[in-house]
Amino acid sequence: MAVTDFQYQAVDDPKEPQPRSVRDRLVPPMGGSVLWGWVGPLLITVFGGVLRFINLGHPKAVVFDETYYAKDSFSLITWGVEKVAIKDADKALLAGNTDIWQKCTQDALDKCASYVVHPPLGKWMIGFGEWLFGMNPYGWRVAAAIVGTLSILVIARLARRMTRSTLLGCFAGLLLALDGLHFVLSRTALLDIFLMFWVLAGFACLVVDRDKMRGRLVDWYETSPMTPEGPWLGWRPWRIAAGVCLGAACAVKWSGIFFLIAFGIMSLIWDMGARRAVGLRKPYAGAFSKDAPTWLGAVALVPAVTYVATWAGWFASADGYGRNWAQATSSGPLYFVIDSAKSWFAYQVQVLGFHTGLESTHPYQSEPWQWPLLLRPVAFYYEGKQTGCGVKDCSEAVLGVGTPVIWFGALAALVALIAWYVASRDWRAGAVLLAYAVGWLPWFYYAIADNRTMFLFYAIPMIPFMVLAITLCAGLLIGPAAPPGSPLPMRRTVGAAAVGAFALLALVNFWWLHPILTADLIPYAEWKARMLFDKRWI
Repeated sequence: MAVTDFQYQAVDDPKEPQPRSVRDRLVPPMGGSVLWGWVGPLLITVFGGVLRFINLGHPKAVVFDETYYAKDSFSLITWGVEKVAIKDADKALLAGNTDIWQKCTQDALDKCASYVVHPPLGKWMIGFGEWLFGMNPYGWRVAAAIVGTLSILVIARLARRMTRSTLLGCFAGLLLALDGLHFVLSRTALLDIFLMFWVLAGFACLVVDRDKMRGRLVDWYETSPMTPEGPWLGWRPWRIAAGVCLGAACAVKWSGIFFLIAFGIMSLIWDMGARRAVGLRKPYAGAFSKDAPTWLGAVALVPAVTYVATWAGWFASADGYGRNWAQATSSGPLYFVIDSAKSWFAYQVQVLGFHTGLESTHPYQSEPWQWPLLLRPVAFYYEGKQTGCGVKDCSEAVLGVGTPVIWFGALAALVALIAWYVASRDWRAGAVLLAYAVGWLPWFYYAIADNRTMFLFYAIPMIPFMVLAITLCAGLLIGPAAPPGSPLPMRRTVGAAAVGAFALLALVNFWWLHPILTADLIPYAEWKARMLFDKRWI
């Protein structure tokens, strides 16, 4: 599990002397064994999964915005569309009554259709858990726990591929497992954990595609006559998979579109860099003529089809909001398609207007500049009790907050990555910085232009890239592996100790916060002691 050739250069200048082979430059060898490359990340994933599934049904309550998504998800798996629930539906559900839908006559079906402002995929995923385990807190949270756990495996494997080190891959997985905000959202039926998962999966697919594409390019370079533009590199199934994942991100929340655009452009730039690195005379023309056609299909057509497909329940039902079923079915199949598309598009435009005009205030809202500093976490749940914890005043709380050691460490790592990218143009630093910026900077526009209501948990798509930033810097601290048979350099010893100490601090910090992330019953004084920055966390 050694750190192997961590500091390889990804943007190669063919004019400079290159002591390594073209293959080693474009596709550096993976460090460690294939077996440990899976066993290590899987062990970290099991650890993170156990944390997330223990007592998942507690608190037995409708937590924060679960009041919307738990019911909408149940409606989707029951009716195929979201319907309006009765008053006090949350109390009925917690009492075991699932007959919570408002009754409407056939002439007033439109009054039962719920106007929802987010696409349906995340709710379909929550609904899958409700279908399997019932309409109860465990049932509506289990999909989030599964996806949160899987994201640990994805980032561990992704970091391993980016650093060529199984050890660093496991380090990244451990940090994600120990982040408080990721942990809380993995145990709550909100949409944001699903957005984060699909964004991370799409990015990971593009990194795999980058390696596969470069491998094909080197194969061509070694076996075929050189041409100015180079070869066509095939259909690129990993890039198509990335298109599906990023389309799914948009089908959870519309903010996924920022990642789709940025990652799509990044992937094409990677193609240009690879063709330039093998010494082609026309690398940019080659990228546009050979790669762009299939690239456009993967980053435009595939995501669009994926997004529309998630609305299948709305298209197939007469009960969806704005569906206009009677008119659509009045004049034959062709008119049905045209009118259905027209109604669906009008619905999307209406939802866009809602998002751009969302200005209502909330006690836990925050501005984007506050997110990296954890200045305003979100109280998902709080219950004060008189007894039960051994003293007079007790508290149960679920606080949506990141692990400070990880978040503040990420700030330092991101600054270091900026300097590293300026100095080396390393593709990994650039990709991580881009992803972090795409998850963060667009919200400044909404804060300034629209005065939009926002919360800390909107930052969850940034968390995997914060972890990757720390991991890349950890690799720099440890340094490249020593040649076989040579003594271990002092730098690697000190670097490994520093990285290990950081992981230990993250673990201790998470352990300290754990009671207020899981609604453990603790004395009020202990709850208050964990409220950093005094009233900003209360």
